[in-house]
Amino acid sequence: MGTTATQSLRLFTALWPDAATASAIADWQAAWQWPAQASRSRPERLHITLHFLGNVAASRVAELVEGLRVPFDPFSIAFGTGEVWPNGVAVLLPSEPQPALTRLHGRLGQAVRELQLPVDERPYRPHVTLARRARGAPPPPTGADLRWRVAGGYVLARSLPGGAGYEILHRFG
Repeated sequence: MGTTATQSLRLFTALWPDAATASAIADWQAAWQWPAQASRSRPERLHITLHFLGNVAASRVAELVEGLRVPFDPFSIAFGTGEVWPNGVAVLLPSEPQPALTRLHGRLGQAVRELQLPVDERPYRPHVTLARRARGAPPPPTGADLRWRVAGGYVLARSLPGGAGYEILHRFG
């Protein structure tokens, strides 16, 4: 990891797609008409955030790995539509309710609370971020029609400084 125990890490839990799923999402992402200012997410950065943990001392990583262990059962996510949110973020959205994803999000939320970290109280909106600064980008005329088999569990990840990407610190499940 290359950090000191006193360093603060920007952490989150997420679902990380396998290479074939990331490639399928990236193929659909390429079908959009992106404005010049859009910053597309690279395939290796595509994921669904479960909980953003914020800045946490590196010395707590081992505690988080233990505390974030929750039951995980494989499930599938069907995707269908894309949209650009008012803040200019283009996203890929599930095409139907995702009860297994909602249960996992809830279990992890409880674990995050027990670790005395803040939990976002807004309604959970699962999505894959396709691009930022994408205001005005029209999605492809046909939906994504993708199915992601989430069999590999979830991860604890950190955002690398300066927007250099992400590092997976631990895989669960």
